[in-house]
Amino acid sequence: MSRSPLERALSYHTRTKHHLQRYARALGYLDWSTQPDPFRTFEGAPRVLLPLRAGELTAAYRELYRPGAVPPAAVELGSVAALFELSLGLSAWKEYRGSRWALRCNPSSGNLHPTEGYLLSAGAPGVPAGLYHYVSRDHALERRSTLDAAAARGLAGLLPAGGFVVGLSSVHWREAWKYGERAFRYCQHDVGHAIAAVRYAAAALGWSALLLDDLGDAELSALLGLDRDADFAGVAAADREHPDAALLVVPAAPLGRDEALAAARVVGSSAAEAIRLVGGGAWAGRANPLSSSHVDWDVIEDAAQATWKPHTEEPAAVPQGELPPLAGGGGALASEIIRARRSATAYDGRTSIGAETFYSMLDHLLPRPGVPPWDALPWSPLVHAVIFVHRVRGLPQGLYVLERSEAAHARLEAALAHPFAWEKPEGCPEHLRLYCLSEADLRSPAQVVSCHQEIASDGAFSLGMVAELGSALRERGAPLYRRLFWEAGVLGHTLYLEAEAARDSGGRVRATGIGCYFDDAFHELCGITGDEVQSLYHFTVGGPVEDTRLMTLAPYEHLDRARRPSSPPPSAEPTRRRSPGS
Repeated sequence: MSRSPLERALSYHTRTKHHLQRYARALGYLDWSTQPDPFRTFEGAPRVLLPLRAGELTAAYRELYRPGAVPPAAVELGSVAALFELSLGLSAWKEYRGSRWALRCNPSSGNLHPTEGYLLSAGAPGVPAGLYHYVSRDHALERRSTLDAAAARGLAGLLPAGGFVVGLSSVHWREAWKYGERAFRYCQHDVGHAIAAVRYAAAALGWSALLLDDLGDAELSALLGLDRDADFAGVAAADREHPDAALLVVPAAPLGRDEALAAARVVGSSAAEAIRLVGGGAWAGRANPLSSSHVDWDVIEDAAQATWKPHTEEPAAVPQGELPPLAGGGGALASEIIRARRSATAYDGRTSIGAETFYSMLDHLLPRPGVPPWDALPWSPLVHAVIFVHRVRGLPQGLYVLERSEAAHARLEAALAHPFAWEKPEGCPEHLRLYCLSEADLRSPAQVVSCHQEIASDGAFSLGMVAELGSALRERGAPLYRRLFWEAGVLGHTLYLEAEAARDSGGRVRATGIGCYFDDAFHELCGITGDEVQSLYHFTVGGPVEDTRLMTLAPYEHLDRARRPSSPPPSAEPTRRRSPGS
């Protein structure tokens, strides 16, 4: 008897858990001769070379959290270029003993970058109407489909004034090359990070962005040209791209909730017409192969098929209770914070942060109307945080939980079944649903459950993101599995930027995601049994240890001088990396 998509999604999740006695199935070594090319290109597609304009944006990072504080920029070549530069573009090159690798504004597990980016535009000054693929290495748009005047007018009629679509896809093989069967999880983390990166970049331009979650995967595949077999001739199946997400970008101050959903619904309901218009354009370009040979991971393909999404009218998020506005104004530029983001690979084991800084970081994880990045997701929060507090001044060491919605309290209290205290810390803001479960020095357990990695114990705090998994999937279907990982990735991206922006007397801090953790060992520590709540992603924040042996190079120093900014952005300090780093 064939299994249902739901059963297959849950089976994949169980099969790809790491255990104390064994890890999820992978090759066990790195075959450097088949390392995937991190840059997809379409040979023969006309190119639009983008100017480097992100450094010219004047929005302060804290202003992004104040709806309407950043005046909307006009949509033209320079602003579109800045959007891609700050979301999917390069942030630096690192070099050590002749080896060089690129870092990007959107993080990725192992710096393998399975996520590809696309632009669908009805036309703007300097950007003719059509479908484009973004090449981060060259900061260029490859025009895959060119629309004639009539088709451009037709597409413009489906979009809000000046609006356009940013599409995201994944090459699962790029992650599977290193991580084997668990790679499908990491690809979804990366989609979440990319969604957040696009939303933050749009906010720096004064624009709104919302996930078009009604679209089905087949529709998105056709819209992005991923189903055009002739354009992928000579490319192995493993090098093909899986459709993931599309964001509607609107050049206006944050839209009201109902207005944003209405705009997204119009575009979603017009998918067939948009596909007809794009499909009838003049197509160009053939995809490059990424590896000379591949290892087949059938379980990843099965998970992708099980979570394949049809066209649906997704329910709107349930409005949350009124929250106080986030602190805004002053401070570093948004472009500086975004381009400075790095993944720490070691912490000093000493740096602490104050409780006020800690609470502020957690506060930015709560959704507010018109505030990035959470206004990009049309569903209510389903991912929460179980936190190991190690070095937070004014807060006892111990295990804490942050509920990101009031509706989750009863479910989480039932799932975290140990006899925990569930006490609100003294001095914690009233609206922050943070509870101390138990006071204890948990540095050693935190390190053990995160695959024995010292980064989980040497920072100020670490956490496991727990999702309402089983009941949510049974209610809404297997495609939600991927979206839960996306939500975790958005949460992680917020912590990345909040760590970069933190100004604490205890010292500079930096964040990093942890994809390797022992799932059920963490669950046992929390008293979690069954599949109603499951951990999807671990994360940590602390004082980074820098490796000065690494040389840091500007991200686009290799481009023609005419396309470089008049004054290059300040390079972040060198950071120690795994090979490759992120």
